[in-house]
Amino acid sequence: MRRIMLKSKIQKLSVTETNLDYEGSLTLDEDLMKAVDMMPFEQVHVYNITNGERFLTYLIKGAKDSGVVGVNGAAAHKAKVGDKLIVVSYVVLEEGEIDFFMPKILIADENNRVKEIK
Repeated sequence: MRRIMLKSKIQKLSVTETNLDYEGSLTLDEDLMKAVDMMPFEQVHVYNITNGERFLTYLIKGAKDSGVVGVNGAAAHKAKVGDKLIVVSYVVLEEGEIDFFMPKILIADENNRVKEIK
């Protein structure tokens, strides 16, 4: 049996930009992505803490150490600058892999930089 498990989570991100005219996706600071093993074009779930909106998209690598969190395309209707987000990715694991797997959880500071990794 396979199970869908939490792989990576970034909490307390602040939206820094929105762009309706972009094709779509979430732009995220490269440092944050690397810290929790997220990759460009990886599917992510985005949970907007501020307004309760949820959406599914993919990642675009933002400039390293920029603190950028950009909500693009149609998803830009679901967030505004300053909104707080949680970004999550999942992985499919076989039963035998679950006992040895630990998700990476990052808490961001007020500038969208690594505050804590659990």
